[in-house]
Amino acid sequence: MSHHLLLIIHLLSAAIWVGGHLLLVFGFLPQALKEKNQIIILDYERKYEPVGMTALVLLVITGILMAYKYGVSIEYWFQFETPIEKVVSTKLALLLLTVLFALSAQFRVLPKLEKNAEKLPEMTFHILSVTIIGVLMVVFGSFVRYGGL
Repeated sequence: MSHHLLLIIHLLSAAIWVGGHLLLVFGFLPQALKEKNQIIILDYERKYEPVGMTALVLLVITGILMAYKYGVSIEYWFQFETPIEKVVSTKLALLLLTVLFALSAQFRVLPKLEKNAEKLPEMTFHILSVTIIGVLMVVFGSFVRYGGL
């Protein structure tokens, strides 16, 4: 697959992943917190999750394929030696953080949130963290255009 097509898929997937989280943070989270109504968040999660998770999987696949096209194969991950390695490694580290937050939310916070609105602050922390990480990944990805960090 051509690098350009991979980039287009990657950028569209990033728009869905990060855009969906920004919509959650600015569109739904304030209302849920104001009303102390966790159902607003849970309803959004149920609707967004199939699209968002598909976008995240595509981001990972296209990101890895593009890293290989830039010569950053698995043996160079987390080396932080060349400018492109720095971008790829930083984005991989942020991805691992995202996965940890997602697992925590899925198995620890969301089951409790279903029954108890008092878990909204903890879920808010998870939502804000994943959103900030997503925005950071977009920013770091933009440095590839300039040859890396």
